[in-house]
Amino acid sequence: MEIPSRSRISMEIDGIVQGVGFRPFVYRLAARHSLSGWVKNLGSAVLLEVEGEGRAVELFRDAIVAEAPPLAVIGKVVVEQKSLCGGEGFHILESGRGEPGGGVSPDCDVCADCLSELFDPADRRYLYPFINCTNCGPRYSIIDAIPYDRPATTMAAFPMCPACLQEYHDPGNRRFHAQPNACPVCGPSLALFSADGANLPGDPLQETVAALKEGRIVALKGIGGYHLAVDPLNEGAVRRLRERKKRDEKPFAVMFPDLASVRRHAECPEKEGRLLQGVERPIVLLKKLPLQEISELVAPGNRWLGVMLPGTPLHHLLLRLFGGPLVMTSGNLSDEPIAYREEDAFRTLSGIADLFLTHNREIRTRTDDSVLRLFAGEPLFLRRSRGYVPRAVLLPAHQPAVLAVGGELKGTLCLTRDSRAFMSQHIGDLKNAATAASLEETASHLCRLLEIEPEVVAHDLHPDYLSTLYAEKIELPRVAVQHHHAHLASCMAENGLEGEVLGVILDGTGYGTDGTIWGGEFLLGGYRRFERRGHFSPLRMPGGDAAVKEPYRMALSALYSVHGDRLFEVSHPLLCAIPDGDRPIFLKMLQRGINSPLTSSCGRLFDAVSALLGVRGTVSYEGQAAIELEALAERGEADEPYPFLMVNGERHVLDFSPAMAAICGDLAAGREARHIARAFHRTVAAAILETCRAIREESGVERVVLSGGVFQNRLLTEDVFLLLAAARFDTYRHRLVPPNDGGLALGQTVIAGRSFQGE
Repeated sequence: MEIPSRSRISMEIDGIVQGVGFRPFVYRLAARHSLSGWVKNLGSAVLLEVEGEGRAVELFRDAIVAEAPPLAVIGKVVVEQKSLCGGEGFHILESGRGEPGGGVSPDCDVCADCLSELFDPADRRYLYPFINCTNCGPRYSIIDAIPYDRPATTMAAFPMCPACLQEYHDPGNRRFHAQPNACPVCGPSLALFSADGANLPGDPLQETVAALKEGRIVALKGIGGYHLAVDPLNEGAVRRLRERKKRDEKPFAVMFPDLASVRRHAECPEKEGRLLQGVERPIVLLKKLPLQEISELVAPGNRWLGVMLPGTPLHHLLLRLFGGPLVMTSGNLSDEPIAYREEDAFRTLSGIADLFLTHNREIRTRTDDSVLRLFAGEPLFLRRSRGYVPRAVLLPAHQPAVLAVGGELKGTLCLTRDSRAFMSQHIGDLKNAATAASLEETASHLCRLLEIEPEVVAHDLHPDYLSTLYAEKIELPRVAVQHHHAHLASCMAENGLEGEVLGVILDGTGYGTDGTIWGGEFLLGGYRRFERRGHFSPLRMPGGDAAVKEPYRMALSALYSVHGDRLFEVSHPLLCAIPDGDRPIFLKMLQRGINSPLTSSCGRLFDAVSALLGVRGTVSYEGQAAIELEALAERGEADEPYPFLMVNGERHVLDFSPAMAAICGDLAAGREARHIARAFHRTVAAAILETCRAIREESGVERVVLSGGVFQNRLLTEDVFLLLAAARFDTYRHRLVPPNDGGLALGQTVIAGRSFQGE
């Protein structure tokens, strides 16, 4: 095609194109190609027109996508030919409102250029803990509205000094239109306080480092909230943090100064290293090295360590001055969201922290750390939050605007516009007023920030969840979504699937359509409907919710499924530990179902085996028994699964009582627990394969989606994947959102959107 000698085009670009230096990038690109025209923010898109020599315009158009700024995520580009109108120079115009668009940049790590300046004694921002530019720094956590301009951020409280203003208005400068731009003269500053709120003298950073080296606990204000920091090599200090935070055994994350330091303490292959060094700065689970100095109390009884690298200039400074790693765990009380306002931090953390290192840049939106692990060479989210939120997930089709409020555990929200779903940051377990309030705040902020007015609200089928109660207060049509159906739809949506699939959904708890507790499910269906075609054989939960915190109760139930009323005649260490007075009570509970609801939960089955093997009879955090059972199995060897039964009737029901009997027999024969644990994992995988084969024969469906919190278990997921692949199933898993309840809201939005469209 012949290129015109002179041309003018307009381009509308949406995606994450605000707060990432996109307009300055366009300005420099236009200058490179000697083009005239203009660029401006419009809603959350960028609109521009350029005019010049035809070939130059074509090169400019191609470079917009190929050379976009590192933090930009381009969604859609609309190009139109325009009439020539001349003009000189290229201009950045004032932002306009425009149509609601697609993106706000997540918060991100300090870039290499800023890091170089941070440690350059000749630079005017030398050791300044709030250094940033258009390629790095705070975004989502400080934005109040769009278009993304300084008055719409918490940096509005800091007027720029002449030197910063000059950078801000210089198109050739890296800080051209960098909204958080600041320096020691005009920007935010640090302060150090005692636990009772007294402002302490001296250099805040130096005093903090000295306190940490003395073994004291510091509450540190980061980019999205407070962390609690302590020396991980100081066992006494770590023990005090556990005692004060009332966190008996749940692992703490550790921040290391650099990758070399990480590799002295944990196995860190290349892909994990790249994840750690990404601008998102997530926590990544790595295997501990056998000889390393980190206190065992940091992650007791766990072969894995949650590792991260510094994610802000303040972290880089602190770790450099401290000279080693630091525990960096969320600053909150148990079951409460991370503290992010000063008054909340001092109220909730003053009984934990000895000192508070804070600053006067307000955090608009709290964002906890993201957590990932690697599976089959790809990231698997355990928590999707800071650094990734609110990047959109592309949906298979356009749909109405839906607000989904998730479930109870690992709470997140999801908002949709057209074919995009915007997941919120991790909110926490919705078990108290504080997390419920955080849910409402987050919903309000996301709707305002993304300019979405929901047409329908989606929530879990469980009537008593705080998220359900919140949804009921919203004056919009509501769609109640069955928990495991939402898991199925979540995995379908992120993989762009339509039609019918077989969902293998394994988790701990979900309210079933029959009023019982589901959790080991084989669902056949899609977004609009599903059938329960199979499930794990139900077990009693003696004591109801008490059985979640005391897995030995599930072990009793599993043994009862084998031995019935002769339960306490069996020889097993766990049974011997039950006091004589409690035995008749447990037996009646199991015989009559008194305060012992039925559950098909895979998570509870793992709890039972964990307790049977003496791994974990009680837990101090959710999933602990299964996590430690997996860690034990990773050290074991077993090629053959244990026996199980598949009872075929109206549904395919998997009965694991033969496996329980065989496990007890192996224990009595002296087989090592690690080998038994490995064989149990193979048993569950083999049972999944057999059930999928049976349902395929009936339905012809060959696509399988794997979802639910149990698929955080790397060993089980790997076994299932390999077996299904060998049997020629097309298998899909999560990569963009967590398989646990943190991904539930995504599935709710699509189910509710399709349902609302249908009506």
